[in-house]
Amino acid sequence: MLVYEPKTGTVKQSADIPPQFFGEGIVDWGPNLYEWTWQTNVGFVRDRTTLKVLRRFTYSGEGWGMTHTDRELVTSDGSSTLIFRDPVTFKETHHIVVKDAGTEISQLNELEFVKGEIYANVWHSDRLARISPKNGNILGWVDLTNILSPIFKLDSEAVLNGIAYDAQHDRLFVTGKQWPSIFEIKLVPKK
Repeated sequence: MLVYEPKTGTVKQSADIPPQFFGEGIVDWGPNLYEWTWQTNVGFVRDRTTLKVLRRFTYSGEGWGMTHTDRELVTSDGSSTLIFRDPVTFKETHHIVVKDAGTEISQLNELEFVKGEIYANVWHSDRLARISPKNGNILGWVDLTNILSPIFKLDSEAVLNGIAYDAQHDRLFVTGKQWPSIFEIKLVPKK
């Protein structure tokens, strides 16, 4: 885990997880950070300030993305289902199936809660889905085609894969695997 200074890209803090784990989603929750792993069914709760591991937790299924509402954690596992979890126990409280005009949207990956909506990137696409946390319906799409020049796409895995929202300054950031840059974007309605 790396903590960066947004303006300069300088690493401010770092913490490793044991090599048998592949870290995937990280989300802040109060004084802590929740971090989970892709296929090993183990997650960690860390102190936000020191990054020290406070405890481990377990879950079933794959760990892909993670975000939170003001009451629950929300996780993705690569399917069309988003799971809402109790932040203390990490147990499922309920789930929603994400659909666009009745068609399930799978490969939901990185998640971010933005102004009452869940944003999710769809793995191996250049789009973000804007999802209703109430019923899973797609509220709209954010098209990020060509945000990264093709000369920087090193291989087929250099895809959109990161979303961060700074609520204090109302800023939205996106990046991807093997991307050399983080982009601050402003959403504008399609004309």
